[in-house]
Amino acid sequence: MAGMDAGSAPRGHEKKRKKHKRMRRLGVRIDMTPMVDVAFLLLTFFMLTTTMNRPQTMEINLPPSNTTVEVPESNLLTLRVKEDGSIYWNVAAEPPQKVEFKKLRELMVQKVQQNPKLITLIKVDRKGKYHYMVDIMDELNLANITRFSLAPMLDADREFLQKATS
Repeated sequence: MAGMDAGSAPRGHEKKRKKHKRMRRLGVRIDMTPMVDVAFLLLTFFMLTTTMNRPQTMEINLPPSNTTVEVPESNLLTLRVKEDGSIYWNVAAEPPQKVEFKKLRELMVQKVQQNPKLITLIKVDRKGKYHYMVDIMDELNLANITRFSLAPMLDADREFLQKATS
């Protein structure tokens, strides 16, 4: 796709100097069409592959900050996650019980079947890892539980867990 131009006859000033014979300069012409084709092919490839990969997000509806909601204790299931990742649950004023992460989904499904008005409150220790909260929210989503709330774990919650586990 490249071509060479042999050039033309010697110019006027070259005719006068016969002692010093200069080589004729060859003109080079490069065909850019294949390079443009490859560039457009790569461009369309990257455009198509990046639009196929959509980010996975979870929609969260936040209530206004000045709203308070009264929920009876019998309809409130509290999940407390300590900084080491251990999960404790309780309904109302019952003592908290430890549950493994593997059994969390079946526990949640069972509790919602017993009480359809159940609201789950998730309290994660601030020193704990972020993925603990995300994993629990994923489990709630897989169990088709849409009524849940997030709250920080307070010192009173830590003391409550300390008394129950001792």
